[in-house]
Amino acid sequence: MMAVVPLSLVGLSQDGPPRWRTEPEPLPMPTPLRSGFAPVNGIAMFYAIYGSGPPILLIHGGLSNADVWSAEIPGLAAHHEVIVADSRGHGRSTMTGARLTYDLMASDYLALLDYLGIPKVAVVGWSDGGVIGLDLAIHHPDRLTALFAQAANASPDGLTWTPTAADALHSPGGRDQAEYERLSPTPDHFMAFRKEVFEMWATEPHFTREQLASIKVRTAIVIGDHDQMVRRDHTEYMARTIPGAKLIILPDVSHFALLQDPVTYVRTVLDFIDADKGPAAAAPQN
Repeated sequence: MMAVVPLSLVGLSQDGPPRWRTEPEPLPMPTPLRSGFAPVNGIAMFYAIYGSGPPILLIHGGLSNADVWSAEIPGLAAHHEVIVADSRGHGRSTMTGARLTYDLMASDYLALLDYLGIPKVAVVGWSDGGVIGLDLAIHHPDRLTALFAQAANASPDGLTWTPTAADALHSPGGRDQAEYERLSPTPDHFMAFRKEVFEMWATEPHFTREQLASIKVRTAIVIGDHDQMVRRDHTEYMARTIPGAKLIILPDVSHFALLQDPVTYVRTVLDFIDADKGPAAAAPQN
C-alpha cells in the first residue's frame, strides 16, 4: 500500500503571481570538486561532482541540463556526494545518430557510474529524469539505493501533453533554446533536437503494470500540486502499483518544483533518501 505524505504550505508567494505560475531562473552553478566529459556509449557526457557521503545522482528533465539543479546542490552536498550530468544531446553532452530513447539515456547514466567507479546510487529524477530513474529501477535495481521520481510518467497517456501544450512550455526562442545555444557543442541544431525530444514524449515510455509492480527499489513518486504536464491520477496509479512507494505531493508548485521551492525540495529529498537517519534539517535559503 502506498503512503501519502502531505507537506505543509510553506513559503507561499505574498506578492505577484502564485509561486506555481513562476519559472525562476536557475542560480549560477556552484564550483564542483571535479567535472569533465565521460566517454560513454559513443558520446562525451558532461558531469560534475560535489560534496561527499553516500552518492546521489540528479537527473534533469527533457530539453534541460544539469544547471537546473544549482539551487539544490549545496543543501544535498552537505550530506552526500552529488553527481549531476547532462543527458545525451542536452546541455554540454554530445549525441550520435541513434534515436533518442529513455532506455538509451538510462544506459548512458549506468556507463557514467561505471566510469566514475560508483557501484550504487540514490537517483533523484525530475520529469524525463524520473522516467530514466524508473527505467533503472526496473532493469538495474542492483545499482540503486533509492529512487525519488518527480513528475515522471510510465506511459505517454500519463501526460497532459499535446503539441500545442508542449509548444507553450517549450517554445522556440525561449529559455530552452537559449540554454541549448549557450551550452551545446552543436548550437545550431536546437530545432532538430527539440523535434526528436517531442517525438520521444509522444511515443515513450511504456512501462507495464507488471514492470512497475516488480520494482524493489525504495521509491518515492512525487508531484507538485499544480503540475501542468503529468496527470495526478496517473501519478497515483504509479504510487499504488510500485510496492511500498510513497506518494509525495509538493505544495504550491508546478512541474518546475525544483526551481520554485528548492528549500522544500532539498528537505523532502533528504528526508526520503536518509529516512533511516531521521528527518533532515531544512536546507538554508540560497
